[in-house]
Amino acid sequence: MTLQTVSLNKSHGGTQGVYKHASASTGTDMTFSVYVPAHAEGAKLPAVTYLSGLTCTHANVTEKGEFRHACAELGLIFVAPDTSPRGQGVPGDPANAYDFGLGAGFFVDATEAPFAKNYRMWSYVTEELPGLIRENFPIDPARQSILGHSMGGHGALTVALRHPDRYRAASAFAPIVAPSQVPWGTKALGGYLGSDKQTWRRHDTVALIEDGARYSGFLVDIGDADPFLTEQLRPELLQAACEKAGIPLQLRRQAGYDHSYYFISTFMEAHLRWHAERLKA
Repeated sequence: MTLQTVSLNKSHGGTQGVYKHASASTGTDMTFSVYVPAHAEGAKLPAVTYLSGLTCTHANVTEKGEFRHACAELGLIFVAPDTSPRGQGVPGDPANAYDFGLGAGFFVDATEAPFAKNYRMWSYVTEELPGLIRENFPIDPARQSILGHSMGGHGALTVALRHPDRYRAASAFAPIVAPSQVPWGTKALGGYLGSDKQTWRRHDTVALIEDGARYSGFLVDIGDADPFLTEQLRPELLQAACEKAGIPLQLRRQAGYDHSYYFISTFMEAHLRWHAERLKA
């Protein structure tokens, strides 16, 4: 598959690239960023995929995530895809709401019209994009991990639970852990997957754990000043599910932090070091 290079910049001795390609999954052009640290010729590096939250593109974390210094030190490739298909003819929310449609793909494969044609972000982030990264960048496919923020935290945790042998580590900033039980999630899952709530459970971290999915352990940071904490994020539901299932969970409540990239960038290095420990050869 042909990649178009949008931009290349040197940073911390490595290369920050932004790329575009025609996606078979979404039927649109998709843009993503990849940071590759300096490395020996022929070396294969561990890779961390980051899934962004509502309204975001690849650019939010690329420009504000403050990950490159740690990735350069730790020898980590950092991959950041978009959150939904975009472009002419891609349907969005008729009311132009921020929490559905463009910028809010929720990392599912939609089955409902008119979204089923393009909104196939599950296939994109679990199959098409990983294959593209393997073909074009020096990654070690046996050393991959995943993390995300908010809607992307939902995506990262569900991807890890459904592919526990592929991802050695999974973490999240302020994830939506039980979308079937909160307004953001019920709107998105209902709109993309229809009214049968049983089909929603494969895209709900808490429900997956309740239904028997298991993982080696999660790291989750939340801010106690996050305005979405009580209504949308519900971390106590993840804590209860992990305790019942015996899944190790480090749930850290960070005093005074909100939902923004000021929060994410503060704790990004700690997450990457946590991932690097689990990605050692």
